[in-house]
Amino acid sequence: MDGLLYIFVSAAVINNFTLAYFLGLCPFFGVSGRLDTAFRLGIANTFVLLVTSLAAWALNSFILPHAPYLALISYIVVIASTVQFVEMVIKKLSPALFTALGIFLPLITTNCAILGLALFQTSRGYNLVQGLVFAFGAGVGLTLALVIMAGIREETELAPIPRLVRGTAMSFFIAGILSLAFMGFAGLFSNT
Repeated sequence: MDGLLYIFVSAAVINNFTLAYFLGLCPFFGVSGRLDTAFRLGIANTFVLLVTSLAAWALNSFILPHAPYLALISYIVVIASTVQFVEMVIKKLSPALFTALGIFLPLITTNCAILGLALFQTSRGYNLVQGLVFAFGAGVGLTLALVIMAGIREETELAPIPRLVRGTAMSFFIAGILSLAFMGFAGLFSNT
């Protein structure tokens, strides 16, 4: 159980995909303007990460040992299919959210954090449970990064910040400071 806790905490805060590995920056900067939108995209990403983890485990266990050259294309097909499914569900259940997410919902397909999860899970040799915990931790970490960034960006809209720094420059400053703050979690656990 300690191993699963380590995998979860490592993926969520210590080795956060967005703030430590700099994966998934497109939605991080693009959708983190509003707190509710950022949270919902984080949940959608978490779902895609979980399905990708499950599919990567199945592919690695049953298909790819016989055809390892199909690994990358197999992961991409699984990710694209899952995102299409998520997009259809969100469009049907919450048209307002679908409109708010705009182009960033289909961009989950090209989100390097999703592909990175499949590749990291494979290279680390995680079993099914470890892979799902890793995916859930990565999703929680991505959601956490999105929500923190959105909360700070909403607060900065009310602050008297010079025009020169507003917008993209402020987003980069905030992201850099958040990344430094999350680097403080390094060494939190020792993998023993």
